[in-house]
Amino acid sequence: MYAIIETGGKQYRVEEGSKIVVEKLAAQAGSEISLDKVLMVGGAECKVGAPYLAGAAVTAEVVDHGRGPKIKVFKRWRRNDSRKMRGHRQDFTTIRVKSING
Repeated sequence: MYAIIETGGKQYRVEEGSKIVVEKLAAQAGSEISLDKVLMVGGAECKVGAPYLAGAAVTAEVVDHGRGPKIKVFKRWRRNDSRKMRGHRQDFTTIRVKSING
């Protein structure tokens, strides 16, 4: 059985026991969360929501939090001898799916 969920403005295909990396969630590592924005549940029979399935939820455990690699943002203006260098590291959360209800 699998489900398609939405979190952090992105959609993910998850199965029971799978680990995925999502945008940062406000939950402690080791805690259990419920993701209720379920778009579709598939398997022997397929259920599709419009846009979300009523009563469906995915239960997951927060494994850890982290930060992605540094991305350099470089801006330069021609003929002005001026430039700007900035860096960015995106925060993320790793979760493990425990069960799919729906």
